[in-house]
Amino acid sequence: MDEERVKKLVRELIIEVGEDPTREGLRETPQRIANMYREIFSGYDSDSELAVQFSEDSDVVIARDIQFYSMCEHHMLPFYGKIHIAYSPNGRVFGISKLVRLVEKYAKRLQIQERLTKNIADELYSQGVKGVVVLADAEHLCMRMRGVRNNATLSSSAFRGIYENKEDKESIMTLIRKRSSNSSF
Repeated sequence: MDEERVKKLVRELIIEVGEDPTREGLRETPQRIANMYREIFSGYDSDSELAVQFSEDSDVVIARDIQFYSMCEHHMLPFYGKIHIAYSPNGRVFGISKLVRLVEKYAKRLQIQERLTKNIADELYSQGVKGVVVLADAEHLCMRMRGVRNNATLSSSAFRGIYENKEDKESIMTLIRKRSSNSSF
């Protein structure tokens, strides 16, 4: 990212919306936005490091409530929510931090939720697991702030490998959505 160019473009945008970029509250805004864009679009330069795995087997591993923030590619407004990942290992498991980093890799890009869900499932499945389910639930500010101005949420899912048949889809979705009665969250 060309930081100086971003700052210049933001300054021009401030002028175009009818503001004075030299006003006290706006003087540092181009720099702040350049810094923010470097952070929130870091997914283009990210490596999810899924190659780091541990020898262990399990029937299914479920990581629930992985928070994410992304930017809608249509309006460049945020959408955010939680992603749930279930996978059936093939003798190797991933550390949960690797799953969080995988989510961030794809979320920190201009994105749509459906592609985000698919990208995560595809990359995890490419690591040799028997099956993968990714479920994303999100709120979209592009829909809340403009257009229909509605608080609806969107859910998207992707199923790979052994979870592609109807019975296994239903079974794994029940496990993902289930909360332990002993859980404090």
